[in-house]
Amino acid sequence: MTVVPSKSPGPETDDAATVPPARAATKAADSAEPVSASASAPVSGRFLARAALVTASLSIAGSLLGLVRDQSLARLFGAGSDTDAFLVAWTVPEFAATLLIEDGLAIALIPAFSMALARRARGAAGDPVRALVGATLPRLCLALAAVAALVAGTAPLLVRALAPGLPDPGLAADCTRITATCVLAFGLAGYCSAALRAHRCFLAPAAIYVAYNTGIIGAMFLFGADWGVRSAAVGVAAGGCLMVAVQLPSLWRRLASRTQPLAGAGAESEGQPMQLALVAAVLLFALCRQSQVLAERFLASGLPSGAISHLNYAQKVAQIPMTLSLMVCTVTFPVVARALADGDTERARSRVERDLALAACLVLLGMCPVIACAPQMVELLFQRGAFSASDTAATADVMRVYALGLLGQTLVGALVRSYFSAGRAVWYPLGAMTAGITVTFSIGAASVHSWGVAGIAAANAVGITVTAALLLAGLRTGRRNSPYGVSVRVRQVLAELGRLLCAAVVATAAGAYAAGRMPSPAAGLVAGLLTVTLVFVPLTWAFGAQGSASALRSLRAVTRRLPHGRFR
Repeated sequence: MTVVPSKSPGPETDDAATVPPARAATKAADSAEPVSASASAPVSGRFLARAALVTASLSIAGSLLGLVRDQSLARLFGAGSDTDAFLVAWTVPEFAATLLIEDGLAIALIPAFSMALARRARGAAGDPVRALVGATLPRLCLALAAVAALVAGTAPLLVRALAPGLPDPGLAADCTRITATCVLAFGLAGYCSAALRAHRCFLAPAAIYVAYNTGIIGAMFLFGADWGVRSAAVGVAAGGCLMVAVQLPSLWRRLASRTQPLAGAGAESEGQPMQLALVAAVLLFALCRQSQVLAERFLASGLPSGAISHLNYAQKVAQIPMTLSLMVCTVTFPVVARALADGDTERARSRVERDLALAACLVLLGMCPVIACAPQMVELLFQRGAFSASDTAATADVMRVYALGLLGQTLVGALVRSYFSAGRAVWYPLGAMTAGITVTFSIGAASVHSWGVAGIAAANAVGITVTAALLLAGLRTGRRNSPYGVSVRVRQVLAELGRLLCAAVVATAAGAYAAGRMPSPAAGLVAGLLTVTLVFVPLTWAFGAQGSASALRSLRAVTRRLPHGRFR
């Protein structure tokens, strides 16, 4: 299939339209900007590796700032009724981030932008990309503004519904009114991220959580003495605005570079019902997935003060490996969507299977030290100021249990993109997620009075693992005419996961032994990390796991582009 390259601004793509497609990909890979390429040129492995590296680097920076944010929250306000009140209000940005940035709008919009870019490359009349923006962005802004106003107006009712046993619901309602502004800000940030990633630009979208956490940390230290924990809510609102600000210049350059008139409304009306169904299917799935947080906080609100905080701190640390492992899928999701838009289902299947292996390898490598070194991690990160030794012990216990579900969390995040990569509305993921949530709430309600927050964390791990198993089964290759666009060889994927899990069990045991022999938390953490790495990596090679081999190939592809220690 011949693809006519399009021209987009910036030094990385200025000459993409004047060379053949194969050379355009090479020019994009050799450019000064390592995370942007012509949206119509073929994607090279080196470009994907470099994009993944830059995305992961900025995500690590954002995660580290997230740890600093949580450390600041713990140091300034401890783990008591005030932080519990703020964390109930934080349910709003957590939901908004999942629905509008991570698993919601991105999954729906990236295939839509990929199809628009494919039509543009085939010489469609007008500019399909700008037509898509004109048809969707104004309506989205109005809808999000209305939802933000509704959340702010019903804040007391929401607090009572989310955490009926909360000691200070008034404080939680005040924080909820402030954080409600993030609904609009996160929606705009997610829209910009989806559009830029579809254009194969990853630098600005990867920087959004750096900006977000910077806003929260700054607000807590500037206003914490006078406003208390409400300052953190103000930081959420400011951080949401910063997420939009860091992306607007890049998106504006790409949209303003083409001067063709917008396509007529009639040209897009035929696909509109399907687009609405797709958005509904994606958002309902994301809403159902995020309802795990509702179940956890609802059950924990009846426990002694600090239970919600312990669960929150444990999740924030344990989720870092999952977040970083999904960066692989974040970078390759536009590639899968574009392959399906071009009708190349085999390339899409191969890409998805490689992503599953690599993401599983990375998350398990991160999960091992989280379980093995949980007390050392929590003590080093949080035990200061108002955060006591008893808080450390409780948080570490929860973190170990919660980490058991990290592989399931990663697989769900990777697999759901496959279901929606063809840009069609499918409802099977919603059913799988509903089954998982039912398991989560049932086990949590039965175990919370006996095991406390550890029972809630265990319910989360079991429920998300059930969802992952159902999603994987739905993509089996037996469905040659799969309605989802992508199918995978389930037996091969399960065999790969089995090899990685065996290596993870051995590495975790060795890491826990090494960490427990050290006299200080810092020494124990270093010993545990080194032991886990030195055991896990050779075992994956010995077992023949493909994920570690894929990671090594990606690293080699990146290092080839690093003469004298930097990108050309």
